[in-house]
Amino acid sequence: MLNQLLKERDLLPILTMNDGTPVTRENWEERRREMREALEVYSYGHTLPAPTRVWGEVIDKQEVAYANKGTEEKLLISFETERGVASFPCWLYRPKHVEKPRVILNIHFRYGLPNTMPPTFRVPVEDILDEGYALLSLAYGDVVNDRLNGDYSDGLAAYFGVTKERGPEEWGKIGLWAYGASRVLDYLLTRDDLDAAHTAVAGHSRLGKTALWTAAQDERFWCAISNNSGYGGAATSKHGNGERVRDFLNCGSWDWYCENFKQFVDEKEDQKPYDQAYLLALIAPRYLCVGSAVEDRGADPDSEFLTSLWASQAWELLGVPGLVTPNRMPKVGEALQEGNVAYHLRAGSHFFACEDWRIYLRFLNSKS
Repeated sequence: MLNQLLKERDLLPILTMNDGTPVTRENWEERRREMREALEVYSYGHTLPAPTRVWGEVIDKQEVAYANKGTEEKLLISFETERGVASFPCWLYRPKHVEKPRVILNIHFRYGLPNTMPPTFRVPVEDILDEGYALLSLAYGDVVNDRLNGDYSDGLAAYFGVTKERGPEEWGKIGLWAYGASRVLDYLLTRDDLDAAHTAVAGHSRLGKTALWTAAQDERFWCAISNNSGYGGAATSKHGNGERVRDFLNCGSWDWYCENFKQFVDEKEDQKPYDQAYLLALIAPRYLCVGSAVEDRGADPDSEFLTSLWASQAWELLGVPGLVTPNRMPKVGEALQEGNVAYHLRAGSHFFACEDWRIYLRFLNSKS
């Protein structure tokens, strides 16, 4: 059944080089470069090199947080650019009962809060601490705004000279948000009180797209968590039923992507020389969690599942199981977590629910 559904999607090959050569473990890194280049050229744009030095400053600390189960630190992450020192805040919650906790770096929305407040609304911080994880909460708007229609007037966009008159392959806001997340990891890896080598990057919706692109480029991330990321995230658009390029053009969110992204509109939608399975495959053989909601038609849960299954060829090539699933589409309430790629489908709509967090934590707890 699943093989037939995949065949109908006519997805681009994962394990064939651009010149038709079969992919093996020996030439896998070359294939990774091909897939990443396609995503850079046609979707997210090229990411600039990492800065020479990144530093963090604790500008406020609360020793008692969440029933004294943890501490709360407000951090300022900084690095030098050609236009001066770029900085943005983030918040770290560290459990007291674990000497060196693993970390979840959650790229998060602010939901109307001022940037002096931690962006943890709707995040079950206490539950995360109870499970023994540190939580790093990064508000994406503190990296660069999301005012749409090519507003690159602040944040990292201003420091890197991004303007509305971008080149065709110049990065968009997803790339900039991902760059900020990697700079946070630069800092976390300097701390002796964290097991930052085991850092999962997480996000919901457009920030699920960002989490995937972050981990796809930055192989230091241990796991990527994509919640309802949909188009431009975990869901292939090829013969899909969710959002389309036209939707991004209409609402102004084309600036999340590079200018080349705009060309694949309407009848060209299924002619793209890249596929979202490329994005997921770049994370292999590390851990990947994809979560869908059955009522979230825009994110197209069927496509998120099938893309995860198709991309699993990369994990299998590298000698570890990808998505382990029965030969059928998943049922509502089912969580598939046996392999290095996990997928779950929950009831409800487009939201980062407590149920999603519980499922992701269970998966992380099962991995060494």
